[in-house]
Amino acid sequence: MRRPSWVPEGTDLDKPNAARVYDYYLGGSHNFEVDREMARRAMAMWPELPQIMRSNRAFLRRAVTHLAEQGVTRFLDIGSGIPTFGAVHEIARAIRPGTEVVYVDRDPVAVAHSRLLLQDDPHSAVVQADLRDVEDLLDRPEVAALLAGGEPVAVLLVAVAHFVSDDEDPWKLIATVRDRLPAGSALVLSHASLEARPDQAENHQELYRMTPTPLTMRTREQVTAMFDGFELVEPGVVHLPQWRPDQPGTVGEHPERIAGVAGVGFRP
Repeated sequence: MRRPSWVPEGTDLDKPNAARVYDYYLGGSHNFEVDREMARRAMAMWPELPQIMRSNRAFLRRAVTHLAEQGVTRFLDIGSGIPTFGAVHEIARAIRPGTEVVYVDRDPVAVAHSRLLLQDDPHSAVVQADLRDVEDLLDRPEVAALLAGGEPVAVLLVAVAHFVSDDEDPWKLIATVRDRLPAGSALVLSHASLEARPDQAENHQELYRMTPTPLTMRTREQVTAMFDGFELVEPGVVHLPQWRPDQPGTVGEHPERIAGVAGVGFRP
């Protein structure tokens, strides 16, 4: 197929890519038929997947908006994918022009796409790094510069920690990030919930075992423990639609069907 202008040279257009599949779920245009076909296969197993992904993205928007309104102007988006559809820099700068954002992803395809899209943005940077090698991530020059100077930084781990296995200890990794943050910084986190849809949990995890990024769904208690050292803001760790909805009526009667929980906390 013909390579669109936003696709970097050397990109394999015949294989699906997780970041582009996510973009498709969100209604974006940075995806190909091979990505859409993978998404359709996934939706045949779990029809609510697009709704779940969009609810997760809506949480990201509300959380970034809340933090920007609190005066935060530095964001570290770990596991960012392709920053195209409602990206962090767009949301934050609508409130705080000049906000600095560092996007981090371990996927070279997502990183290459991101660098091409943001090459003319002086206040955004893109880093290829892996949360599981957290010291390397934090020592990258772009990340270190964002953390320097003592200004609060919002760390976004939106739909990321569930791709870290128990053996890799996401709680320790997040604590390492926390200890490098200036006072007043924030953690924004969403995570696939084991309790929300127990009837679908095993099928969902089985689906991701067929990919390079297996999924570990966790309980709300386990996710809440990831905020150790942070002070949770109201309403705490809740189902995705319940975190500060734009309008109470948008939550719906069964928020647990959106199989994820989320929260925001500040470091004292």
